[in-house]
Amino acid sequence: MTTIVLKIIFRVLTRRLPENDKGKFSVVYGYFRWLIYVIILLITLNAIGVNVTAVFAASAALLIGIGLALQTFFQDIISGVFILIDQSAHVGDIIEIDGKVGRVEEIKLRTTRAVTIDNKVLIIPNHLYLTNSLYNWTQNGTSTRESVTVGVAYGSDVELVKKLLLQAAKEHPKVLKHPAPLVLFTDFGDSSLNFKLIFTLNDSFTAVIPQSEIRFKINKLFKDNNISIPFPQRDVHIIQKPNEENPS
Repeated sequence: MTTIVLKIIFRVLTRRLPENDKGKFSVVYGYFRWLIYVIILLITLNAIGVNVTAVFAASAALLIGIGLALQTFFQDIISGVFILIDQSAHVGDIIEIDGKVGRVEEIKLRTTRAVTIDNKVLIIPNHLYLTNSLYNWTQNGTSTRESVTVGVAYGSDVELVKKLLLQAAKEHPKVLKHPAPLVLFTDFGDSSLNFKLIFTLNDSFTAVIPQSEIRFKINKLFKDNNISIPFPQRDVHIIQKPNEENPS
C-alpha cells in the first residue's frame, strides 16, 4: 500500500517537471522512499509490542559490526546526496572519473550508471566522488574544445603548416565555426616543430572520431604539399683515437 501511495505522489509531483528536473527528483524520491520504509518498520514493530529501543541496546555490538561492514554502503548514499546538493553531475552529463569516461544515464541511491562510447555500462559507486577528482565535460555546455597535435620536420614552411591544419579542421562537418579553429606553435622539439590544432565540437562524447578523421585529413594534406612528419632519430658519431705508444 505504501509503495502504491508513493508512486502516485511521484507521478503527481513530476507530471509538469522538465526532463532534467525529473532525473534529479527521482534521486530525491529514492532517498525519501527508503526513509519512509524504515519509519514504517519502526512504527510497526513498536505497535506490535516490540521495544525498539531495548532491541537496539541489546544488539549494540551487532549493530556496530553491521555498521562497519556497511561503511562503504553508507558512504555511497551520503555521496549520492552530495551529488544532488552541489549539482556536480546530472543525467545526460559526460563525466570522467578514475580515468573512465561515460554519459550519465541514471543516478541511483548507491551508484551512478553511465554508458561509455563503446556502449558498455559503467557502474560507479557514489563514494568514488569523495575520493577521486570528477571531471564534468559538459557542465558548462555540450560544446568542448578538443585538440590534435602534430610535429613537422625542421625546415618546413610553418605558415603553410598552419594553413593546412586550419583547412583540415574547417572542412570537417562536426567542427563548429564559432569559436574558430586555432593553431598554436607549441615547441621546438628534439626532432620536430610541434603544433597543436584546437577546435570546438558540439558532442565531446564522440570526440575521438572527428579527431581521428582530422588526423587522416592532415596526413593527406601534408603528403600533397610535401611536408614530412619526422620520427625520433639519433646520430651516433664514433671517434677512433690513435693507439697510445707504450713506454719502452
